[in-house]
Amino acid sequence: MSHSERRGSIWTPTFALLCLAQFLGYAAHHMLTPAFPLYVTRLGGSAFMVGLVLASFAVTSVFLRPPIGYWADRWNEAGVLICGLIVQGASIFLCFVPAIEAAMLANALRGIGWAGMNTGGYSLLAWTAPADRRGEASGYYSGVQSSATILFPAVALWLIDARLGGFGAVFAAAAALAFLGAGAGAALARSAPRAAPRPEVDGSGPRGAAVFVLLERDVLPATTMLFCLHLSLPAVTSFLVLYAREIGIGNFGWYFVVSGATSVLARPLLGVVSDRIGRARSLAAGFSLQAAALILVVAASGLAGLLISGVFYMLGSAIGSSATLALAMERADPRRRGRAMATLSVAFPASTGIGALLTGGAVELAGYFWMFLIVAGLAALGLALTLASWSSLK
Repeated sequence: MSHSERRGSIWTPTFALLCLAQFLGYAAHHMLTPAFPLYVTRLGGSAFMVGLVLASFAVTSVFLRPPIGYWADRWNEAGVLICGLIVQGASIFLCFVPAIEAAMLANALRGIGWAGMNTGGYSLLAWTAPADRRGEASGYYSGVQSSATILFPAVALWLIDARLGGFGAVFAAAAALAFLGAGAGAALARSAPRAAPRPEVDGSGPRGAAVFVLLERDVLPATTMLFCLHLSLPAVTSFLVLYAREIGIGNFGWYFVVSGATSVLARPLLGVVSDRIGRARSLAAGFSLQAAALILVVAASGLAGLLISGVFYMLGSAIGSSATLALAMERADPRRRGRAMATLSVAFPASTGIGALLTGGAVELAGYFWMFLIVAGLAALGLALTLASWSSLK
């Protein structure tokens, strides 16, 4: 990649292949987002058990990201991406064993693949994005990732209820998508030139000790904000499916179509806005929109209300995610790009796992109504943290 390409162009062949691999990996993931809660309840699990199965994905993904980031720095970022997609696809076959324990193990192994796919992907994004358009590049990149939410959750729900479908069809389709993503990653590895050799990640201490350094301090502010931003995500994806069925709202697949389309269209545009208004203002807007969306859920009595809530939530997620990703790229040390992006990406599974446990526990203790209000309060706490950290986020 030439210096001029890195400064001025976003849609290079490398970036396009990277986005394709991410799209397919996220498509596989989002087919399973509505399927896992329904599958676990079909096997006799409670809402809290659903939270545990979802949290198993987060545990492995969180704890293995730092060594995977070190691996990306010392070996090959595209190779880590490919391995992650292969593990993600292979692990899904355990779901064909009709037991909650097998689903939990599959999700735990899938978390390892998810960690590799995202760590490699974000590291490559940090390398390819033009320095003066990082918010815009982040918007396109996260927009491609979120575009998988337009159709694939709805397709999964349709397959589950189809005469010739069922959960097995969903699992097979998700595995196939992950393997196709690995193929796109292989094409990326062949077409993308290697990054210039980087100095040793750590210059002191035992040679292998760097792998045990868990987090990169430079990107901790961005990681913290991203964690808060996604803490409510399980409530509006996995648990909202169960809530809609409980109150008798049909055709719920349209929720994923509308909210996914909003996310895809908004992220590139709001990424540009983030470059212009600054990261702190973008995060404040993101948390405010999310809190409003979660309050709208409990006020909704039909599909239309949930659709409006989904639009608000995805607008908030779009501008907030673009801001945090751009902030991390601005502050990451190029010598430790893999570990820095691994640190940032820890926020996704950590927030999903903790959010799933909190959400499932709140449903068990207080019901769906109060659960959504509690999660809205968490979004308000994220806004308060943004205001308290305003000067360091600019």
